[in-house]
Amino acid sequence: MDAVLNFFYTISGVLWGNLFMFVLVGTGICFTILFKFPQIRRIGDGFRLTFGSVGNGAADKTGMSSWQSLATAVAGQVGTGNIAGPATAIMSGGPGAVFWVWIAALFGQATNFAEATAAQWSKEHLDDGSTVGGPAFYIRKAFPNAFGKALGGTFSVLILFGFAMAAAMIQGNTIADAMRASYNVNVWISGVVVAIFLLLVVVGGVKRIASTVTTMVPIMAGIYLICALIVIIRYGGEIGGAIGAIFKFAFSSDAAWGGFVGISVREAMRFGVARGLFSNEAGTGSTPHAHAMAKVKHPCDQGLVAMCSIVIDTFIILTMSSLVILTSGAYETEEPGIGVVTAAFHNVFGGAGNVIISVCIVLFCFSTILAGYFYGEVNFRKLFGARSTNVYIALMVLCAIFGAAAPVPLVWAICDVGNGLMVFVNIIGLWGSLPALLKLWKEYEKGGTTLDTTLNDYRRAKAEKAMAKK
Repeated sequence: MDAVLNFFYTISGVLWGNLFMFVLVGTGICFTILFKFPQIRRIGDGFRLTFGSVGNGAADKTGMSSWQSLATAVAGQVGTGNIAGPATAIMSGGPGAVFWVWIAALFGQATNFAEATAAQWSKEHLDDGSTVGGPAFYIRKAFPNAFGKALGGTFSVLILFGFAMAAAMIQGNTIADAMRASYNVNVWISGVVVAIFLLLVVVGGVKRIASTVTTMVPIMAGIYLICALIVIIRYGGEIGGAIGAIFKFAFSSDAAWGGFVGISVREAMRFGVARGLFSNEAGTGSTPHAHAMAKVKHPCDQGLVAMCSIVIDTFIILTMSSLVILTSGAYETEEPGIGVVTAAFHNVFGGAGNVIISVCIVLFCFSTILAGYFYGEVNFRKLFGARSTNVYIALMVLCAIFGAAAPVPLVWAICDVGNGLMVFVNIIGLWGSLPALLKLWKEYEKGGTTLDTTLNDYRRAKAEKAMAKK
């Protein structure tokens, strides 16, 4: 067992070390330049498309609205990493790590744009009328030969074991552990309850999954953000110093702040970028499965929407966690990971702080399981056909049950390696798709307000509404 763990740890260390910083951030920088900074110039249009599609009808197997696709993507992105992630980054890299989290997210938006656009460009409609898409599809379209078929199939296998099933086990284990620690609930009971809720949602298909995540995401984000804001306001006098330290320690380690001594700029950059990439998933190939389902008129419509998920995940939720840690001084407890944020909440809310964190953990983890299920199902059907869905459901339910009670170091190690290999395969697919994506983006920008796009539909509807009021 130890030998197997060490094997996966060694591979994971290579993949998730400096190598990925160059691969993922480098790709984000290149795409930012090639697409002419869409995350800065067109983010407003992304939010117009997102919120303009709220209430556009229920999802079904043919697709869903841009808002529902975004909510599904955010459900997978927003997890315990948004609570424990910044704690790890700050404790290891100091306050300056937060700045590098933002930098990784900024360039990651361009990668997300490319992923979602590619997913729309390559999505397929099956014989039963359902719509499917994701990296396996744009890889095969970018490389229409034996290489593309093999690479696409490899991605499908990797995301099944390294993301979908691993998510059910790891997140199920996190929920069970939180319930055991806070309320002494038997882990097997927690596992069965998680499995039952998972089954109740997924048997309803795309419609029920979309309905669940579009309800859960605003609730879980709202609860956490409101409580985090209360903590930050409680320590309002420290906000200026915390923000100043973030920028100062991103480029300098000359002076200490709040007990952070001996942390270099290199460490701040390393841990900040790593946590940022882990949180927003840009380049991993997970979120394109959700964006492929959006009912939009032009692939770049959904590319703009996809950039908004990183604003929510990183620039809002993860930043709030960082400010909670820095303003409250909870880092001085030296609690591991999520314990730092729990300590800050406990200082302000007392015993209720533990309850708040427990509720957030359950919601964040369960939403990640749902997103993992959704992404995995697309690839399972790609490999084994549409009739294989019931087999996949059974596997995911079993993973949730047994993951709750299992020791998960090996699962984490396999997950890290699987995700790492997913990144490489996905990045190859994105670069292979780049000529087509640049052509679509040129068409989208050149077409302006005359091109037949979902964005222009919203613009016309808004103009007509304004005229009607006059």
